[in-house]
Amino acid sequence: MIPTVPQSKLAQWGYRAYVGLFFVYLALPLLVVGLFAFNNGVFPALPWEGFTLAWFFGTEAPFIGVFHERAILRAIGTSAFVALWVSVLAVFVGTCNAFLFVRHEFRGKAILYMLMLLPLIIPGVILGISILVFSSSVANTLEDATGLWFDGLRPGLPLVILGQFSFITTFATLVISARLQKFDPSLEEAALNLGASKWGAIRQITLPFLLPAVVASAVVSVLMSFENFNTTLMLVGSDSPLTITMFDKLKQGSTPVLNAVSLLLILVSAALGLVSLLFQRRDDAA
Repeated sequence: MIPTVPQSKLAQWGYRAYVGLFFVYLALPLLVVGLFAFNNGVFPALPWEGFTLAWFFGTEAPFIGVFHERAILRAIGTSAFVALWVSVLAVFVGTCNAFLFVRHEFRGKAILYMLMLLPLIIPGVILGISILVFSSSVANTLEDATGLWFDGLRPGLPLVILGQFSFITTFATLVISARLQKFDPSLEEAALNLGASKWGAIRQITLPFLLPAVVASAVVSVLMSFENFNTTLMLVGSDSPLTITMFDKLKQGSTPVLNAVSLLLILVSAALGLVSLLFQRRDDAA
């Protein structure tokens, strides 16, 4: 609805109802997931059988809580390990890409930029299969030539990190580039005139300016890594991240412990989003 265009009362109420229903549609599944994480029943479904925290802290079957479910805890640790590496690599490479695309003009820049955006339009399954086929071909060639075994090119955590990094870096690049485009280059020039080195000017002036975008891209990278399923499924080895472990358990039958895990992920995601928002507001206030 365009505010400057006169609207009838019916149109205004219809628009408000549409917005309300839209947010209910988004929030209702999350509320249901959170609600059944506290249901005192072995199935996440009605009828409601009472309030319990057993799906979080339970120690006796069938009420084994998420904090005592070894497979879930191991998967959370694996996902955190993968997300940390993906976030560090994506932010570092995304920052370098931002300087490259914003600060420099060179032949083939448009083509290189399109290639950087390409992972966004490739389905995750196709991307995962492509990486798996390519890495396996390289591993086979190297093993035939050297007689050595290249575990890093076989399905496993290194390949999962590489697969997620291949498309999450694009998001980091876009977030940091948008911030860098707002930077006034004359601030760096003033620092250079005062005797600072090129790297010193970037480290003392430009990078602090980019900090909110760096934090935001790190948060986005962690969240995207945790929730990724399609690409990870094609590249995973014996150590399964959380999404793959939850999928395997879901095939055996849904239990409220999966609701408990989902609720924890929702809370952690909200907390990380709040951290990013606080950094942004602190920067705006400054």
